[in-house]
Formats: sequence, C-alpha cells, structure tokens
Amino acid sequence: MIYLGIDTSNSPLAVALMENETVLIEETTNLKINHSLTAMPAIEEMMTKAKISPKDLTHIAVAEGPGSYTGVRIGLTIAKTMAWSLKIPLHMVSSLKVLAANGHSFDGLVCPIMDARRGTVFTGAYDGETLASVIPDQHSDLKVFLEKVKALNKPVLFTGIDLSIHEAPIREVLGDAASFSKPQDRLPRASNLIWLAQQTDAQEVHQATPNYRRITEAEANYIKSQEGSSL
Repeated sequence: MIYLGIDTSNSPLAVALMENETVLIEETTNLKINHSLTAMPAIEEMMTKAKISPKDLTHIAVAEGPGSYTGVRIGLTIAKTMAWSLKIPLHMVSSLKVLAANGHSFDGLVCPIMDARRGTVFTGAYDGETLASVIPDQHSDLKVFLEKVKALNKPVLFTGIDLSIHEAPIREVLGDAASFSKPQDRLPRASNLIWLAQQTDAQEVHQATPNYRRITEAEANYIKSQEGSSL
C-alpha cells in the first residue's frame, strides 16, 4: 500500500509518501508561501522523485484541522479531489494529533499548540505513550486550558511552531512540569500523519469536511448581529 500524506493546515507545508511502513520521501517547509500555489507542485515533484505515479497510490491521508481556515481547505480539497478521481480511500487526522505525534513515547502528556490570536490557541492534550486524547482538541483561552492541564498533575511536553509565542505563560502556570520540544520537533511531519491515518477508518469522500474547532469570523459576526436584533 502506498499512502500520500498532505498537511497544509498551518504555515508549514508537509507532504510524504509511505509504502506500508517505509517512508519513501518526506518534505517539510516552513516558509510563508501560499499553499494554493505550492502544495500541488510540491506533491507532483515529490512523486516524480520517488517514481510514483498517481495510479500507484492506494490511500490519501490529510490533516483535517484545526489551523488556518484557508490552509485546511486547500489540503482537504486536494486530498478529496485525488481520492475521488483515483477511487481510493481518504483518511482524515486531527492536525493537532499530527503535531502531538512528535512527542510520541514521552512519559506524560503531549500538548500541541497553534496560535489563534488574542491569547487563544488551538490545543489539546494527548497521552505521550498511546497518543490517546486526554483533553479534547479545542479552541481555548491559553490560561484556561493550562489550568485544566495543571489539574492532571503530570509532566507535559509542548510542541508546535507557535510555541515561542506562548512559552512565558506556560512556564508561569506549570513551572517545572512543562518541557518544550526542540525546534526541529515543532513542525508537522506528514509521515506521522500517514502513520496515524493507517490506524483510522476511511472517510466517505463527499462527506469529508474540515474540522476548524471554532466558528468563522463571519459566523461570529452574524451571531452578534442576531443577538443585537433580539434586544
């Protein structure tokens, strides 16, 4: 079986090809470039290097979000189009769980962090040994989330490219219980995405939708307008 993995859910672009349990090729970039311009060419170039044609693919794995609204949609659109046209299974994995896999085997909790602005983050907590969800993926005020983590009284490994933005409040709340992954372990890896996808059931292509973990700004503005009109 040959899996193609695609993660465009945040600023990094991560793509990989795996044959069964062997990573054939993996590429990750962390440049602020529009994924709509770079994702498909990167996939095509990678497949050419690996001498893999579209008809050789047996599965597509994609990061479902949360993350950038635009980024999540780009990756899922590419994945759905390829899965549908090639008539192969589509597997979706939480973008946060993909990051958490960087801390697999950590003796404690692994918490991926994605900045969501205004003191909020996309995050969750995973068991380092099994990667089972301990605190569900969510959009949360960082300090509120950290209090939930603190209550579990376990060592915590934080990861994610936005970690440096939030390191100070994490240390303030958790102190020595918090540790931080190395810079090279803060990027999403498409090989981890595929590894996780291999453990999940396929998603019906036409029902596959992004998992943003929060409403869009337009939806929030609409709700506010409706609340105002009911006064």
